Amino acid sequence: MGKVLVGNYIRKLRFDLNEMTQQQLADKVGVTRQTIVALEKGNYSPSLELAFRIARTFNLPLEEVFFYGENSEKPSGK
Repeated sequence: MGKVLVGNYIRKLRFDLNEMTQQQLADKVGVTRQTIVALEKGNYSPSLELAFRIARTFNLPLEEVFFYGENSEKPSGK
């Protein structure tokens, strides 16, 4: 069994939302910019609460911001 990872589309979503900076997103969800950097790099899996706050910031369901899979493979169609 490979490494299981919670991945995300945060970087793409930030740019789709008027090129929101990492700092702007961090301020909106109440974390540091370094936390957003770690999330985007896949070095950190967010708490469920943080994941919901991020998804809500983008006005998207959780599963359109985050994905769960082995070897950090993104689901087909994205």
